[in-house]
Amino acid sequence: MDNARLKFISKPFGGVVLLTVVHIAFPSVSLAQNQVKQPTTQIKTSPQRQAVPTTTQIKTTSQSQAVPAATNRQTQAAPSTLQKDTNYTQRQTAPGTTGRVDTNYTLAGGDRIRISVFEVPEYSGEYQIPPGGGINLPLIGTVSLLGLTTEQSADLITQRYSRYLKRPIISVNLLSSRPININVAGEVTRPGGYSLSLQGGAGDNPGVQYPTVLSALTTAQGVTASADLTRVELRRQLGRGPQQILTLNLKEFLRTGTLPQDITLRDGDTIYVPMASNLDLAEARNLSATTFAANPTTPRTVAVVGEVVRQGTYLITQGAAEGSGTTTGAPTISGLPTVSRALQLAGGITSQADIRNVVIRRPTRTGGEQNIKIDLWKLLESGDINQDLIVQDGDTIYFPTATEINRSEATQLATTTLSPSRIQVNVVGEVKRAGPIDIQPNSSLNQAILAAGGFNDARATRANVDLVRLNPDGSVTKRLVKVDLTAGINEQTNPILRNNDVVLISRNGLAKTSDTINTVGGPLGTILSIIRFFGIGF
Repeated sequence: MDNARLKFISKPFGGVVLLTVVHIAFPSVSLAQNQVKQPTTQIKTSPQRQAVPTTTQIKTTSQSQAVPAATNRQTQAAPSTLQKDTNYTQRQTAPGTTGRVDTNYTLAGGDRIRISVFEVPEYSGEYQIPPGGGINLPLIGTVSLLGLTTEQSADLITQRYSRYLKRPIISVNLLSSRPININVAGEVTRPGGYSLSLQGGAGDNPGVQYPTVLSALTTAQGVTASADLTRVELRRQLGRGPQQILTLNLKEFLRTGTLPQDITLRDGDTIYVPMASNLDLAEARNLSATTFAANPTTPRTVAVVGEVVRQGTYLITQGAAEGSGTTTGAPTISGLPTVSRALQLAGGITSQADIRNVVIRRPTRTGGEQNIKIDLWKLLESGDINQDLIVQDGDTIYFPTATEINRSEATQLATTTLSPSRIQVNVVGEVKRAGPIDIQPNSSLNQAILAAGGFNDARATRANVDLVRLNPDGSVTKRLVKVDLTAGINEQTNPILRNNDVVLISRNGLAKTSDTINTVGGPLGTILSIIRFFGIGF
């Protein structure tokens, strides 16, 4: 029997029959890609094929080719019996929870892609995805790629073409990405929406880089000093699923230089920087030195009120303090825009200032307010530079009035840059050099009298003097001070003077009587002189 079969195959007719059977059982790949014949009416109503541009395009480094399961059917269902497309949704973190954000790139309006159908070049082409996300493909019509990755898009298009082609092999490549539109909110200098571009190009260009959270914060002109870097949120709406939230600890990044995962941005991301509940002065100064902090060279407007020489609003800039040293002779301070620079522009503290309980009232971008307490005495006593806080635009610096003045501390403060180098008071009346005099801050009444040459011995009242003071609210007060040149600084007999105080030293009783006689006798003497001139006798 076997010999008979071999003889049959060896004959020409038997070989032809065998090859025909093999060809039918195992069709070639090229035939599998041919289009199944459709009725003429369906071909006329199918969408027009899009022309392939002749320009050279850049491809991404990774191509996606999704091959569906093989089928041996020779014919496919008609378009009217199409099944529902697969719903391509990604596994997402539940809304409102914190987890790992999916960093896959999803397609949307503005992306330029290339769709390649293997061995069917007339169905291949390049497409600019419209805002709605749907592209019009030959034969299968509109396909929405909004929110899908390139791999998912290839799977979806493969499924649609599988109704017309046998074993379609389709790849989707990203040629150029759309601009990345993000939102930055919370404690940043300029919150709002920003459009960011890829660096280095797109496609196969190895230098391409997506913008990161840090670059976005820099674009928003940096975080404010009120920011909580341990709870920075990255919110992402991926595809057709719920929103994802990733909490980033940028403080840990500053300490170790590492982040838990890739945080490159995608279109539609939102970055939220919350307000810190408690401000650490040392951390605030370290934050100001980072690349994603507010630029220290940017001018900022602050108000300085309380026990300062000149209350008001001042523009603080980096470098030389504008206006310092012009009227009070205070030394010019250069460097960062700190509290001490703002104080110098305000002319320095008064003798009544409490520098241990300085308060900075700071409005935040989230609508609240921070009250920051600093102790400038620690700056003088131990060199704690963190107490000299860098100011922020909109700050109000308040120097309260001291409830008790320590004599030694007042003397020490007078020689620091927190106080003006000189203040001016007026000593008028019965002194040897009456008029305005310049004295050191925190100088006492006795020192001012001695600077004016002391009492006019024959005419001055040594028991008491009048002290006239212009108050910050515009009112004027006058008080009688009993003078004791042997006493130390005290509020009763030797108070500390303030800028623009007036010290009035009155005449004693003998001087008043003499002046009265001279006032009356002066005109009488003039009359007697006239009578003698004309020789009139009595």
